[in-house]
Amino acid sequence: MFHRKLAVAAAPLALVLSGCQTIDQEVSNPAADTNADVERSVIESDLEYPTYQRDDILDEAENFFGQASAEVAELVADVFGEQGRPQAYIAGEEAGGAIGVGVTYGKGYLYRPNQQPVEVYWQGPSLGFDLGADASKVFTLVYDLGSTENIYQRFPGGEGNFYVIGGAAAEVMTNGETTVVPIRTGVGARTGVNVGYLHFSDNRNWIPF
Repeated sequence: MFHRKLAVAAAPLALVLSGCQTIDQEVSNPAADTNADVERSVIESDLEYPTYQRDDILDEAENFFGQASAEVAELVADVFGEQGRPQAYIAGEEAGGAIGVGVTYGKGYLYRPNQQPVEVYWQGPSLGFDLGADASKVFTLVYDLGSTENIYQRFPGGEGNFYVIGGAAAEVMTNGETTVVPIRTGVGARTGVNVGYLHFSDNRNWIPF
């Protein structure tokens, strides 16, 4: 079964590679940016790890997507109402494509209060994409992370809550301990519905399974 999946995913993988190269070029290192956007408000601690308040996350999400959106604001409010305050978030871009079975690759930076951003990558198989490839921005909330190294795991989709409001969507993906909630808008929201799982790592891995 493993070899069969690799064979089916070979075509979309070729489509995505060029998009991933663009992502690698466009996602700059935020640690070099010394403006006030890197500083976050901290209002509570979950165990020993501080968390973000909703208004700060909403401001960052709207700045990240490049526009103020009532849909994103409502979606963030729903996620906060269900999941609470996140310990971290990941801002980045991903490329995906498929012919029946697809692949998704992404790159971004993980932000935590009072810490330097950490570069992360993610990849995973998917089902139901349209024929072809696309790229999109992804803003991911991270819950119950604990140590930053705990992000380097696999997070299955399809079992948690799924939020769709207009052109914005978010899916709750958890491994039973840490939870990630990727938020996408536009075309990215459509493709996000079909992600099988996401596997985060500290380096690029071209094998999505």
